[in-house]
Amino acid sequence: MLIPTLIMGIIAITLLVIAYNKGGGEHISALKSAGNILVSLLPLLIFAFIIAGAIQYLIPQELINRWVGHESGFRGVVIGTVAGGFMPGGPLTSLPIAAAIYNSGAGIGTMVAFITGWSLWAFARLPLEIGIMGWRFAAIRIACTFFMPLIAGMLANWLFSNTKVM
Repeated sequence: MLIPTLIMGIIAITLLVIAYNKGGGEHISALKSAGNILVSLLPLLIFAFIIAGAIQYLIPQELINRWVGHESGFRGVVIGTVAGGFMPGGPLTSLPIAAAIYNSGAGIGTMVAFITGWSLWAFARLPLEIGIMGWRFAAIRIACTFFMPLIAGMLANWLFSNTKVM
């Protein structure tokens, strides 16, 4: 986390310096906007981290190993895909939960399927997508991406099953 934090810090400071040099107090407006975003997202972040922390201690290790662990194979990939597809929220909620599940013993293929299902299937955003883009577009998108999480999860199992990434 150190490198991404440093990169984000450098980008943030650079943008504030640019805003300051433009004059007109835009750097103050930028900081106020950032504060408003922080205040609105803070409860969501707190609850996501509580869920992520609780998962590691409340779900028995043998249950994780049997259903989504390294040896779960295709079953784990399917479970990861479906769970990811139905996971609500953006990356601030889903990624900490995914990290907690992975750290609890889930296999790499399961987690790749989970993240891919979350990003490609995203059933929680389907009503909005249908409302804005129309049901035909949504149906085409789902049809074109339906097997991708399963393929990605199985590929991760095949290529990286012995790799510890965190």
